[in-house]
Amino acid sequence: MKASTLAQLKVLLDDRVALYNQPVFIESDPISVPHQYTRLQDIEIVALWTAVFSWGLRKTIINKANELFALMDHAPYDFVMHHSDEEAKRLLQFVHRTFQPTDTLYFLHFFRNYYSENDSLQSAFTRHTDVASPSVKEMLTGFHRIFFDSEWAPKRTRKHIATPARGASCKRLNMFLRWMVRRDASGVDLGLWHDISTADLMIPLDVHVMRVAHRLGLLTRDKSDWKAVEELTSQLRLMDPKDPVKYDYALFGMGVMEP
Repeated sequence: MKASTLAQLKVLLDDRVALYNQPVFIESDPISVPHQYTRLQDIEIVALWTAVFSWGLRKTIINKANELFALMDHAPYDFVMHHSDEEAKRLLQFVHRTFQPTDTLYFLHFFRNYYSENDSLQSAFTRHTDVASPSVKEMLTGFHRIFFDSEWAPKRTRKHIATPARGASCKRLNMFLRWMVRRDASGVDLGLWHDISTADLMIPLDVHVMRVAHRLGLLTRDKSDWKAVEELTSQLRLMDPKDPVKYDYALFGMGVMEP
């Protein structure tokens, strides 16, 4: 892409970031769910689970996530760590699209085991990459590996936690990392993790982002996979190497609000 064209796109996208990356965005977006909590572990659990639910209508995603955490008395970390078998049975009534009770119980199992030995979910990602040359691809691949490192891991649950090792775009996990890592004056993203740089984040590639990126000439690949994520993110880094994923707001906003 010519430098002059890229410069023009940067003006357009910076304008849309300023328009859509605003506190008003929170209310109608799944990120509103983790925003309801203040304890770090609550936010991490809620954010990951909500991100995993994030396909389809945003209103439905929000309602279903709130329904699940209501079953945990809106104290997910305490529920994860201290629930009885009888209390866990409450979750058997929860279903969201292809997310079934088997998946819910395994997520509960993973969180309980993980937080028994760790204070924050951040290290489940950062431990898998070189500090001198961090790679989100390695973080996501490693997270997938430890998430399913259990004899209790159901095969059916693997479809809910993607991995770039299989070429997946990992849209929901990249969105989760954006939520946890990005921070700016707008306060939309949570910005609670400091061991991952915003410069290293990868674009959450959904159908809206992909359609607008194609239209603007920022993406040539037709398949929604990890290679497309790398191609688009590399273009966005040319416009802002320190915070390329801020353009998720512009591309998503243009795709949904300006179809």
